[in-house]
Amino acid sequence: MATLTAVNVGMPKDVPWHGKTVHTGVYKQTVAGPRMVRRLNIDGDGQGDLGGHGGEQRAVLVYQLDSYRFWEKELGRDNLAPGAFGENFTVEGLPDGEVCIGDRYRIGGALFEVTQPRVTCYRVGLRMGEPQMAALLVAHHRPGFYLRVIEEGEVEAGQDIVKVSTGPEAMTVEEIDGVLYLPGHTREQVEKALRIPALSPGWQGSMRTLLDQDDKQGTAGSSGSAGLNAAASAPPPAWPGFRPLTVTDIQPESRSVFSLYLAAADGADLPAALPGQFITVKVQPEGEAPPLIRSYSLSGEPGTGTYRISVKVEPHGAASNQLKAHLRVGDGLEAAAPRGTFCLTDGDNPVVLLSAGVGATPVLAMLHALARDRSTRQVWWLHGARDGTEHPFAQESRDLIEGLPHARSTVCYSSPTADDRPGVDYAAAGRLSPDLVRGLGVPTDADAYLCGPAAFMDGVTAALVDYGLDAAHVHTEIFGSGAAVTPGIKGGAAAPAPHQPSGPAGSGPQVTFARSGINVPWNDTQESLLELAEACDVPVQWSCRTGVCHTCELALMSGAVDYSPDPVEPPGDGNILICCSKPAGEVVLDL
Repeated sequence: MATLTAVNVGMPKDVPWHGKTVHTGVYKQTVAGPRMVRRLNIDGDGQGDLGGHGGEQRAVLVYQLDSYRFWEKELGRDNLAPGAFGENFTVEGLPDGEVCIGDRYRIGGALFEVTQPRVTCYRVGLRMGEPQMAALLVAHHRPGFYLRVIEEGEVEAGQDIVKVSTGPEAMTVEEIDGVLYLPGHTREQVEKALRIPALSPGWQGSMRTLLDQDDKQGTAGSSGSAGLNAAASAPPPAWPGFRPLTVTDIQPESRSVFSLYLAAADGADLPAALPGQFITVKVQPEGEAPPLIRSYSLSGEPGTGTYRISVKVEPHGAASNQLKAHLRVGDGLEAAAPRGTFCLTDGDNPVVLLSAGVGATPVLAMLHALARDRSTRQVWWLHGARDGTEHPFAQESRDLIEGLPHARSTVCYSSPTADDRPGVDYAAAGRLSPDLVRGLGVPTDADAYLCGPAAFMDGVTAALVDYGLDAAHVHTEIFGSGAAVTPGIKGGAAAPAPHQPSGPAGSGPQVTFARSGINVPWNDTQESLLELAEACDVPVQWSCRTGVCHTCELALMSGAVDYSPDPVEPPGDGNILICCSKPAGEVVLDL
């Protein structure tokens, strides 16, 4: 019979790490005597990052003495005391290859249910003094698992662990961990996981994403990383790196926005893009300066064999002003293939397209696609502009809406002029605000697509979710750098804008952070592209830092990288993991 050999607790504390401060509860100490286990915690225990640990579904973390013995041999360690892996319960028995999701166990006066494998993040490596520990736990099939507390009660080291029931589908912790983190899952495994009610909501969401990805591919996919990062679900790029395109037309769209029409230099049809995707272009300034690399949403009808991008000329925008002043019909423009996961999904449910200013570009491509397909879906077009002179695509969008049988439009002008016609050019004076959107009565089963300034999208997203839309059906697109994800790192002053790193300049290949608009020579003092980005204060997203969780996966616009260590599972085609890669030459990153 399995036995509880140690109870370990610890409150979060601040720990120095890589010049930062990590707030973490991974440091556990063994306690003697009985301890009360409650719905969210053991008395005396806490978690520093509730986004990745803790909560009802992850109240208690379990790790096995057999794994301790394995790691002592594998790592050459003889100093691993209970709690070293951040677990609350150190147990004899209960191997990951036998314990199933949904199994229930009684220990002392408490009843528990297995909900998911351990979430592998960098903090277990921080605690162990082994940076690759997160990847090692997955690669060696020894993650450990979380328990939900069904009945609160006291537990104590030395008590027997009595199995009460077996989870439906009998899917082990080891098996489901491999489905998400390792290559080679089957559709049957994903479907089996989704039939387990006890599986935590986060893992259920990942499994649904894997199932959706398998449906798109028409077969079971070999990659689980689509369940970890939306970037992995994007189709592979239509061509590697950059290729020359020819400007065939230039058209004004508003006082500050103009469109470029692009065709293949050899006259062949360009590969079709998905509605909502963007392309990245090289803008060559005068002189010997390196090219400016910028991304622009495709705003025209998909699948026509040509592309249209629409550019807003900012007062101090180096690339937009260069394009406006110097690009002419017949000129060439180097472009990377269409990318992005902000794409219109198939279905027959309503579609809500919300935008402000030049944020109309990707949702306009979606509107084109709906009109081209003569869609019978309900379509809501909601747009905000300053006035008629700053309303791009006004007539174009009206024509498209009129061609759809179940479409309606609400356009708001925040400062309409005397020439703007209420009821014709715009429906309401004022901003397209969260309160206004909430009051329009959009269907709660809709998929909503938002693009515009960050504050606009944050407010409208919150309003839609509060109104009743599923948060998973509210999709957003930003033009600049995304929000940073740095779990457990204590925040200080607001991060500065991306900049050149301090210290002597590197002598390696050029690294371009396309969204941040900076070019940096690689410096061998950095261990990874992630570390270089951090040195430049480029907003980054990461969790494990060892090539397992795919939080850092993003598009490689051009170039190639070398990995050390190799990822547990490779990223999607055309993507890289920046946490464990270095440039093999000049690279351009979607970062």
